[in-house]
Amino acid sequence: MVLGRLGRGWDDLAQLDPFRSQGARVLQRRLARREIAGLHAALLPHLLDVPASPVNHPHEHDRLPYKSVPDFDSNGVRLHYYLSGPDDGQPIVLVHGYASSYQLNWVGSRWQETLSKSGRLVIGLDCRGHGRSEKPHDPAAYARTEMAADVVRLLDQLDVGKADYLGYSMGSRIGLDLLIDHQERVWKAALAGVGKFGAGSGAEQIARAMRGDDSVDLPVAKKFAAFARAYGPNDYEALAACIVGPHRKIEKQTLARIETPVLVITGEKDDVLPWSREVAAELAHARLELIEGRNHDNAVPARPFKEKVLAFLESA
Repeated sequence: MVLGRLGRGWDDLAQLDPFRSQGARVLQRRLARREIAGLHAALLPHLLDVPASPVNHPHEHDRLPYKSVPDFDSNGVRLHYYLSGPDDGQPIVLVHGYASSYQLNWVGSRWQETLSKSGRLVIGLDCRGHGRSEKPHDPAAYARTEMAADVVRLLDQLDVGKADYLGYSMGSRIGLDLLIDHQERVWKAALAGVGKFGAGSGAEQIARAMRGDDSVDLPVAKKFAAFARAYGPNDYEALAACIVGPHRKIEKQTLARIETPVLVITGEKDDVLPWSREVAAELAHARLELIEGRNHDNAVPARPFKEKVLAFLESA
Protein backbone atom coordinates (compact mmCIF):
# COMPACT_ATOMS: atom_id res chain seq x y z
CA MET A 1 0.00 0.00 0.00
CA VAL A 2 1.15 3.55 -0.71
CA LEU A 3 0.63 4.66 2.86
CA GLY A 4 2.61 1.77 4.25
CA ARG A 5 5.52 2.34 1.89
CA LEU A 6 5.53 6.06 2.59
CA GLY A 7 5.36 5.53 6.35
CA ARG A 8 8.23 3.04 6.33
CA GLY A 9 10.27 5.37 4.14
CA TRP A 10 10.02 8.09 6.72
CA ASP A 11 10.91 5.62 9.48
CA ASP A 12 14.07 4.71 7.58
CA LEU A 13 14.88 8.37 7.01
CA ALA A 14 14.47 9.16 10.68
CA GLN A 15 16.86 6.35 11.62
CA LEU A 16 19.48 7.68 9.20
CA ASP A 17 19.03 11.30 10.23
CA PRO A 18 17.66 11.75 13.79
CA PHE A 19 17.25 15.50 13.14
CA ARG A 20 14.39 14.65 10.75
CA SER A 21 12.61 12.27 13.12
CA GLN A 22 10.17 14.96 14.24
CA GLY A 23 9.08 15.50 10.64
CA ALA A 24 8.66 11.77 10.19
CA ARG A 25 6.42 11.55 13.22
CA VAL A 26 4.29 14.51 12.14
CA LEU A 27 3.74 13.03 8.67
CA GLN A 28 2.82 9.62 10.03
CA ARG A 29 0.30 11.12 12.42
CA ARG A 30 -1.30 13.05 9.54
CA LEU A 31 -1.50 9.91 7.43
CA ALA A 32 -3.14 7.91 10.20
CA ARG A 33 -5.68 10.65 10.85
CA ARG A 34 -6.31 11.99 7.36
CA GLU A 35 -9.81 10.50 7.00
CA ILE A 36 -11.26 12.12 10.12
CA ALA A 37 -10.00 15.62 9.33
CA GLY A 38 -13.00 17.82 8.66
CA LEU A 39 -15.49 15.05 9.48
CA HIS A 40 -16.79 16.87 12.53
CA ALA A 41 -18.14 19.61 10.30
CA ALA A 42 -20.03 17.01 8.24
CA LEU A 43 -21.83 15.48 11.20
CA LEU A 44 -24.13 17.51 13.42
CA PRO A 45 -22.72 17.96 16.93
CA HIS A 46 -25.44 17.62 19.52
CA LEU A 47 -24.03 18.94 22.76
CA LEU A 48 -20.98 20.81 23.97
CA ASP A 49 -18.31 18.55 25.38
CA VAL A 50 -17.20 18.61 29.00
CA PRO A 51 -14.25 20.55 30.43
CA ALA A 52 -11.01 18.77 29.73
CA SER A 53 -8.26 17.96 32.19
CA PRO A 54 -4.86 16.39 31.53
CA VAL A 55 -4.40 12.68 32.21
CA ASN A 56 -1.18 11.56 33.84
CA HIS A 57 -0.60 7.82 33.72
CA PRO A 58 2.50 5.98 34.95
CA HIS A 59 2.45 3.15 32.44
CA GLU A 60 4.85 4.54 29.88
CA HIS A 61 5.34 1.15 28.18
CA ASP A 62 1.74 1.33 26.95
CA ARG A 63 2.29 4.48 24.92
CA LEU A 64 1.58 4.37 21.21
CA PRO A 65 4.53 4.18 18.81
CA TYR A 66 4.01 5.79 15.40
CA LYS A 67 2.11 3.88 12.73
CA SER A 68 1.02 5.17 9.35
CA VAL A 69 -1.42 2.65 7.88
CA PRO A 70 -5.02 2.86 9.21
CA ASP A 71 -5.88 -0.71 8.11
CA PHE A 72 -4.68 -4.00 9.56
CA ASP A 73 -5.32 -7.69 9.08
CA SER A 74 -7.31 -9.33 11.87
CA ASN A 75 -7.30 -13.07 11.32
CA GLY A 76 -7.91 -12.64 7.59
CA VAL A 77 -10.34 -9.71 7.78
CA ARG A 78 -9.20 -6.18 6.92
CA LEU A 79 -10.18 -3.73 9.64
CA HIS A 80 -9.96 0.06 9.69
CA TYR A 81 -8.91 2.17 12.66
CA TYR A 82 -8.56 5.83 13.63
CA LEU A 83 -6.25 7.79 15.93
CA SER A 84 -6.87 11.07 17.72
CA GLY A 85 -5.30 12.88 20.66
CA PRO A 86 -1.80 13.33 22.07
CA ASP A 87 0.77 10.67 21.27
CA ASP A 88 1.70 10.26 24.93
CA GLY A 89 -1.90 10.19 26.19
CA GLN A 90 -3.43 7.30 28.07
CA PRO A 91 -4.82 5.04 25.29
CA ILE A 92 -8.54 4.25 25.13
CA VAL A 93 -10.26 2.04 22.55
CA LEU A 94 -13.73 3.08 21.34
CA VAL A 95 -16.06 0.45 19.83
CA HIS A 96 -19.37 1.45 18.28
CA GLY A 97 -22.82 -0.10 18.16
CA TYR A 98 -24.55 -2.32 15.61
CA ALA A 99 -25.16 -0.80 12.14
CA SER A 100 -23.12 2.24 13.15
CA SER A 101 -19.43 3.11 12.70
CA TYR A 102 -16.64 4.84 14.58
CA GLN A 103 -17.31 8.13 12.80
CA LEU A 104 -21.06 8.08 13.36
CA ASN A 105 -20.94 6.83 16.96
CA TRP A 106 -17.98 8.75 18.36
CA VAL A 107 -17.06 11.74 16.15
CA GLY A 108 -20.36 13.52 15.40
CA SER A 109 -21.35 13.02 19.04
CA ARG A 110 -18.10 14.77 20.09
CA TRP A 111 -16.79 11.83 22.09
CA GLN A 112 -13.53 11.82 20.14
CA GLU A 113 -13.08 15.53 20.80
CA THR A 114 -13.95 15.19 24.49
CA LEU A 115 -11.52 12.35 25.14
CA SER A 116 -8.72 13.85 23.04
CA LYS A 117 -8.99 17.20 24.82
CA SER A 118 -8.87 15.40 28.18
CA GLY A 119 -5.38 14.21 27.23
CA ARG A 120 -6.24 10.73 26.02
CA LEU A 121 -5.06 8.95 22.92
CA VAL A 122 -8.24 7.73 21.21
CA ILE A 123 -8.00 4.49 19.22
CA GLY A 124 -11.17 4.01 17.18
CA LEU A 125 -12.22 0.80 15.45
CA ASP A 126 -14.66 0.18 12.62
CA CYS A 127 -15.92 -3.29 13.54
CA ARG A 128 -15.95 -5.99 10.87
CA GLY A 129 -19.03 -5.51 8.69
CA HIS A 130 -19.17 -1.81 9.51
CA GLY A 131 -17.74 1.52 8.40
CA ARG A 132 -14.59 1.22 6.31
CA SER A 133 -13.71 -2.29 7.44
CA GLU A 134 -14.16 -5.43 5.37
CA LYS A 135 -17.67 -6.89 5.34
CA PRO A 136 -17.86 -10.71 5.31
CA HIS A 137 -21.23 -12.33 4.56
CA ASP A 138 -20.65 -15.41 6.71
CA PRO A 139 -22.34 -15.19 10.15
CA ALA A 140 -19.49 -17.25 11.62
CA ALA A 141 -17.17 -14.30 10.96
CA TYR A 142 -19.14 -12.27 13.51
CA ALA A 143 -18.72 -14.44 16.59
CA ARG A 144 -18.55 -11.95 19.44
CA THR A 145 -15.44 -13.66 20.77
CA GLU A 146 -13.78 -13.04 17.38
CA MET A 147 -14.89 -9.41 17.41
CA ALA A 148 -13.37 -9.07 20.88
CA ALA A 149 -10.17 -10.59 19.55
CA ASP A 150 -10.19 -7.87 16.86
CA VAL A 151 -9.65 -5.33 19.65
CA VAL A 152 -6.67 -7.28 20.97
CA ARG A 153 -5.18 -7.54 17.48
CA LEU A 154 -5.58 -3.78 17.05
CA LEU A 155 -3.68 -3.19 20.29
CA ASP A 156 -1.03 -5.60 19.08
CA GLN A 157 -0.86 -3.80 15.74
CA LEU A 158 -0.16 -0.55 17.56
CA ASP A 159 2.14 -2.15 20.16
CA VAL A 160 -0.14 -1.01 22.99
CA GLY A 161 0.09 -3.38 25.92
CA LYS A 162 -2.97 -2.17 27.81
CA ALA A 163 -5.69 0.43 27.30
CA ASP A 164 -8.98 1.70 28.66
CA TYR A 165 -12.13 0.67 26.80
CA LEU A 166 -15.43 2.35 25.92
CA GLY A 167 -18.15 0.47 24.07
CA TYR A 168 -21.74 1.27 23.19
CA SER A 169 -24.50 -1.31 22.68
CA MET A 170 -22.88 -4.01 20.50
CA GLY A 171 -19.55 -2.46 21.47
CA SER A 172 -20.37 -3.14 25.12
CA ARG A 173 -21.26 -6.75 24.36
CA ILE A 174 -17.91 -7.06 22.59
CA GLY A 175 -16.35 -5.47 25.67
CA LEU A 176 -17.76 -8.20 27.90
CA ASP A 177 -16.11 -10.88 25.78
CA LEU A 178 -12.91 -8.83 25.78
CA LEU A 179 -12.92 -8.77 29.57
CA ILE A 180 -13.68 -12.49 29.83
CA ASP A 181 -10.88 -13.56 27.50
CA HIS A 182 -8.35 -10.72 27.70
CA GLN A 183 -8.91 -8.67 30.84
CA GLU A 184 -5.15 -8.32 31.22
CA ARG A 185 -5.26 -5.88 28.25
CA VAL A 186 -7.76 -3.48 29.83
CA TRP A 187 -7.18 -0.94 32.61
CA LYS A 188 -10.81 0.16 32.95
CA ALA A 189 -13.92 -0.50 30.86
CA ALA A 190 -17.05 1.61 30.39
CA LEU A 191 -19.87 -0.51 28.97
CA ALA A 192 -22.73 1.69 27.81
CA GLY A 193 -26.17 0.49 26.77
CA VAL A 194 -25.23 -3.14 27.28
CA GLY A 195 -28.16 -5.48 26.66
CA LYS A 196 -28.85 -9.19 26.38
CA PHE A 197 -25.97 -11.64 26.49
CA GLY A 198 -27.18 -13.48 23.38
CA ALA A 199 -28.34 -12.42 19.95
CA GLY A 200 -31.93 -12.30 21.18
CA SER A 201 -35.14 -13.65 19.72
CA GLY A 202 -35.44 -10.73 17.30
CA ALA A 203 -32.08 -11.30 15.58
CA GLU A 204 -33.55 -13.26 12.69
CA GLN A 205 -36.19 -10.60 12.09
CA ILE A 206 -33.55 -7.87 12.15
CA ALA A 207 -31.58 -9.88 9.57
CA ARG A 208 -34.67 -10.21 7.38
CA ALA A 209 -35.35 -6.48 7.64
CA MET A 210 -31.75 -5.74 6.65
CA ARG A 211 -32.28 -7.88 3.54
CA GLY A 212 -35.33 -5.81 2.61
CA ASP A 213 -38.12 -8.08 3.85
CA ASP A 214 -41.08 -5.69 4.21
CA SER A 215 -43.20 -8.33 5.98
CA VAL A 216 -41.15 -7.93 9.18
CA ASP A 217 -43.30 -6.23 11.82
CA LEU A 218 -40.92 -6.19 14.82
CA PRO A 219 -40.42 -2.49 15.67
CA VAL A 220 -36.76 -2.84 16.65
CA ALA A 221 -36.02 -4.67 13.40
CA LYS A 222 -37.65 -1.90 11.37
CA LYS A 223 -35.73 0.69 13.37
CA PHE A 224 -32.33 -0.92 12.75
CA ALA A 225 -33.04 -1.33 9.04
CA ALA A 226 -34.16 2.29 8.71
CA PHE A 227 -31.08 3.46 10.61
CA ALA A 228 -28.74 1.46 8.38
CA ARG A 229 -30.31 2.91 5.25
CA ALA A 230 -30.34 6.46 6.57
CA TYR A 231 -26.70 6.49 7.62
CA GLY A 232 -25.09 4.41 4.88
CA PRO A 233 -23.65 3.36 2.65
CA ASN A 234 -23.89 -0.04 4.31
CA ASP A 235 -23.63 -3.65 3.22
CA TYR A 236 -26.99 -4.97 4.38
CA GLU A 237 -26.10 -8.63 3.90
CA ALA A 238 -23.05 -8.14 6.12
CA LEU A 239 -25.21 -6.47 8.77
CA ALA A 240 -27.69 -9.36 8.54
CA ALA A 241 -24.84 -11.82 9.03
CA CYS A 242 -23.50 -9.82 11.96
CA ILE A 243 -26.75 -9.76 13.94
CA VAL A 244 -27.11 -13.56 13.76
CA GLY A 245 -23.42 -14.21 14.44
CA PRO A 246 -22.56 -16.63 17.28
CA HIS A 247 -22.89 -15.42 20.86
CA ARG A 248 -21.56 -17.62 23.62
CA LYS A 249 -23.58 -18.05 26.78
CA ILE A 250 -22.12 -16.01 29.61
CA GLU A 251 -22.48 -17.51 33.06
CA LYS A 252 -22.73 -15.46 36.23
CA GLN A 253 -19.60 -17.04 37.69
CA THR A 254 -17.69 -16.00 34.58
CA LEU A 255 -18.54 -12.34 35.12
CA ALA A 256 -17.70 -12.64 38.80
CA ARG A 257 -14.12 -13.59 37.91
CA ILE A 258 -13.46 -10.33 36.05
CA GLU A 259 -11.16 -8.13 38.14
CA THR A 260 -11.13 -5.11 35.82
CA PRO A 261 -12.99 -2.03 37.13
CA VAL A 262 -16.14 -1.55 35.04
CA LEU A 263 -18.66 1.25 34.68
CA VAL A 264 -22.02 0.05 33.36
CA ILE A 265 -23.89 3.11 32.14
CA THR A 266 -27.29 3.21 30.44
CA GLY A 267 -30.05 5.71 29.73
CA GLU A 268 -32.73 5.66 32.39
CA LYS A 269 -35.38 5.22 29.65
CA ASP A 270 -33.43 2.56 27.72
CA ASP A 271 -35.26 -0.73 27.14
CA VAL A 272 -32.03 -2.62 27.85
CA LEU A 273 -31.72 -1.19 31.37
CA PRO A 274 -32.85 -4.43 33.10
CA TRP A 275 -29.98 -6.32 31.43
CA SER A 276 -27.55 -3.51 32.25
CA ARG A 277 -28.54 -3.85 35.90
CA GLU A 278 -27.96 -7.60 35.69
CA VAL A 279 -24.49 -7.17 34.20
CA ALA A 280 -23.50 -4.60 36.82
CA ALA A 281 -24.71 -6.85 39.63
CA GLU A 282 -22.80 -9.90 38.41
CA LEU A 283 -19.45 -8.22 37.66
CA ALA A 284 -17.02 -8.32 40.56
CA HIS A 285 -15.90 -4.68 40.39
CA ALA A 286 -18.66 -2.73 38.65
CA ARG A 287 -21.03 0.09 39.37
CA LEU A 288 -24.15 1.20 37.52
CA GLU A 289 -24.81 4.79 36.44
CA LEU A 290 -27.93 6.08 34.70
CA ILE A 291 -28.10 8.83 32.08
CA GLU A 292 -31.09 10.89 33.11
CA GLY A 293 -33.86 11.30 30.55
CA ARG A 294 -32.06 9.34 27.82
CA ASN A 295 -32.92 6.19 25.88
CA HIS A 296 -30.89 3.86 23.66
CA ASP A 297 -31.19 6.15 20.64
CA ASN A 298 -30.24 9.50 22.16
CA ALA A 299 -27.84 8.67 25.01
CA VAL A 300 -24.56 8.78 23.08
CA PRO A 301 -24.12 12.58 22.70
CA ALA A 302 -25.42 13.40 26.19
CA ARG A 303 -23.11 15.60 28.24
CA PRO A 304 -23.84 13.72 31.51
CA PHE A 305 -22.77 10.50 29.76
CA LYS A 306 -19.40 12.08 28.96
CA GLU A 307 -19.01 13.52 32.44
CA LYS A 308 -19.71 10.21 34.17
CA VAL A 309 -17.34 8.25 31.95
CA LEU A 310 -14.53 10.79 32.36
CA ALA A 311 -14.98 10.79 36.14
CA PHE A 312 -14.77 6.99 36.14
CA LEU A 313 -11.66 6.90 33.97
CA GLU A 314 -9.90 9.52 36.07
CA SER A 315 -10.80 7.98 39.43
CA ALA A 316 -8.19 6.10 41.46
